[in-house]
Amino acid sequence: MFPIRDHNPSGRTPYVTYALLAANLFVFLAFLGVQTDEGALWEFYGNWAIVPARVSAGEGYLTLVSSLFLHAGFMHLAGNMLFLWIFGDNFEDEMGHLTFLGFYLVCGLGAGLIHILMEPQSTVPTVGASGAIAGVMGGYLLLFPKAKVDILIIFIIFFKILPVPAWLMLGLWFGMQLFGSIGSDPDAGGVAYWAHTGGFIIGAILALPLLIRLGGIGFWNRTHGHPPHPHPQYRLVRSSIPRVPRK
Repeated sequence: MFPIRDHNPSGRTPYVTYALLAANLFVFLAFLGVQTDEGALWEFYGNWAIVPARVSAGEGYLTLVSSLFLHAGFMHLAGNMLFLWIFGDNFEDEMGHLTFLGFYLVCGLGAGLIHILMEPQSTVPTVGASGAIAGVMGGYLLLFPKAKVDILIIFIIFFKILPVPAWLMLGLWFGMQLFGSIGSDPDAGGVAYWAHTGGFIIGAILALPLLIRLGGIGFWNRTHGHPPHPHPQYRLVRSSIPRVPRK
């Protein structure tokens, strides 16, 4: 089960979301040749990926940022970028461009630090934007709990696309990350569950002041839990919502 699209166009061009998508793709393509040389790949990850034991020893702090733009293969990149594409634009629309960029980076840094805190002696390199994107998802859940998201459910011999509210899809996703965190082996590699869990929580906490400025429960009541956007059925809703100044 994973999301494939939403029904929530943003009211403004999400320049930062587009820039982040482009930056991640550019970095992936720029270092594509490294993927074919195992020795060069491990050296590259050693320099630019998060290695918890290295950061715990007081080295490689820059990797908390550089790792956010590295991915371990095309499917890893595609999955993360799909989540950012679906959830980033509406959240950027409400938060404002520069504030959203800061939010994204802080969530990514926080997710990386939580990963290191929970697995301080791990020597397994960690890469990916998923901690920062998990923060966007946490903020999205707080602001737009009833937004419709299409998920693809794959059974053994057939599949089905089903629209579900964001609170259900994101709540299930967070539950799976939390469950995975509890039993994860720091030396086994694979999914960085603690980074996902931590990023999601950080994002929800950082989005709380924005929700309060928008009116809290009153914002949910006016928007019915959906992103306020130019779709005809929401025009009257959007016009009645006080906007947060943009930068």
